[in-house]
Amino acid sequence: MTEPVQVAFNADQTRAAFTIHLPSGNIITADMVAALRWGLESAAENPHLKLITIEGDGADFSFGASIPEHAPGEIDRILPEMHALVYDLLDAPAPTAAIVRGRCFGGGFELALACDFIFADETATFSLPEIALGVFPPAASALLPLRVGAARATRAILSGEVTSADDWVQAGLIHRAVPPAALGAEVDAGFVDRLAPRSAAALRHAAAAARMLLASQVRELLPKLERLYLDDLMRTQDAVEGIDAFMARRAPHWTDR
Repeated sequence: MTEPVQVAFNADQTRAAFTIHLPSGNIITADMVAALRWGLESAAENPHLKLITIEGDGADFSFGASIPEHAPGEIDRILPEMHALVYDLLDAPAPTAAIVRGRCFGGGFELALACDFIFADETATFSLPEIALGVFPPAASALLPLRVGAARATRAILSGEVTSADDWVQAGLIHRAVPPAALGAEVDAGFVDRLAPRSAAALRHAAAAARMLLASQVRELLPKLERLYLDDLMRTQDAVEGIDAFMARRAPHWTDR
């Protein structure tokens, strides 16, 4: 694979399977975001589409967003595009599902949270580690409280701790976690048994209806979080220090400013 995103359709064009790919953890870059947005726009032209899936190539879903692209001078361009991808997923013309193996961190977790369903193997792990870099995850700050409640979301956002798939099963975010070898069959069964027999038109409208409350709230909240991040947080010394320290592979020296 050479492109950051590959898409494959099944024989009757009812499922679009997106695979994200970059060596060393499927880091989410601006190019990957652009490719996903283009692919979703193209898929929307298919009236027979009943499921859109996104998975990572290899052992992990995604290590998260590209840290160099979150440096001052880059983040003002990158962050709005990532959020536009969230809106695109909330407007997708069919049910959407993230298929998670291995690590699903940071921007990768945000990408999964924007999908209707998350399928995960039982060894998958999730984290929002942005706090360790002196920042926070804007999309997750909008999506996660609406999907699992404020208490669980606050813990994930403020602690940055790594959590298991089972933790999120208990929270209701994931239906169930299955052994790694059974993940493909779980996704296929969920599609073939539940979605494939339905009308694509009905699924399109039902997905829009099911997302309507979430989408309206995210569209109200996320622009405010984006401004908080870009206009306030990125003007602090510690936000710049966190990125610089990560790039230099050293411990950050916080000034609390």
